[in-house]
Amino acid sequence: MASAVTQAGDRENEDVALVPFARSHLEGALKLSQEMSWPYLLRDWEFALQLGRGFVVIRAGAVVGTALWWPYGDTHASAGMIIVSKAVQGRGYGARLMDALLAAARPRIVTLNSTVEGMALYQRRDFVPIGVIHQHHGIPRERHEAPGPCFVRAMAPSDIGAIVGLDHEATGWTRREMLNRLIEVGDGYVLLRDGIPRGYAISRLFGRGHVVGPVVAESPSDARALIEAALAPLGSVFVRVDTSATSQLGEWLEGIGLQQVSDATTMVLGTQMPSTGPARTFALANQSFG
Repeated sequence: MASAVTQAGDRENEDVALVPFARSHLEGALKLSQEMSWPYLLRDWEFALQLGRGFVVIRAGAVVGTALWWPYGDTHASAGMIIVSKAVQGRGYGARLMDALLAAARPRIVTLNSTVEGMALYQRRDFVPIGVIHQHHGIPRERHEAPGPCFVRAMAPSDIGAIVGLDHEATGWTRREMLNRLIEVGDGYVLLRDGIPRGYAISRLFGRGHVVGPVVAESPSDARALIEAALAPLGSVFVRVDTSATSQLGEWLEGIGLQQVSDATTMVLGTQMPSTGPARTFALANQSFG
């Protein structure tokens, strides 16, 4: 009997492979996220893979696990879209994916947003919690008016340098490529003070509708103005905003019809860089990109 069990285990191990995430794995990754009731569409997976890199676990020819990461220069990275099929959880595939991801990403400081189920996996790899993200979504109750163009206006190509600077000020990250691509596929807005950009927001198609984020500003009132500008052209469509529990936006988002539906724990491996200026992050591009 022991010999039969060993042979079965050997066959299973031979039929399992951890390989770099390629375009050919996108359909399998989509099925995994659908199994978890995550809102990603195929275009969201494609966009994430264009900007990042990662690994998949293949078992019997099917994708049963995924993990992606996005480099922000040589010092920082974010990680996400870490999924293991329910049918094969508990077999160490999540550990294999994370160990491969960290071997590729380190010595960068790595940030991720964890579900309750994933926390133990990350804590065993010395990730520590540093905050909580609240996911708000829904259809806004009423049409929103954009602030005046002297205060918030559409983003122009000439703004990219200021946007990258504000983003670095708020996050400590250098992610010009990521921001360029988010702006290319979305609609950007800048908040002006004395004619100088002091905040920005990007709205784009994502999941069931639109996501508003990143939103970087110097105060909750400035962040609300940027979100109002992003909501104004959308009308009655599904909108998602992922914001920190300390952002002071939660009650306002609830009031306009974007209910809090879940939360995630922000975790970091390495020393988290403090904000270097008054600008800070009020909403994420999504929980994977940060």
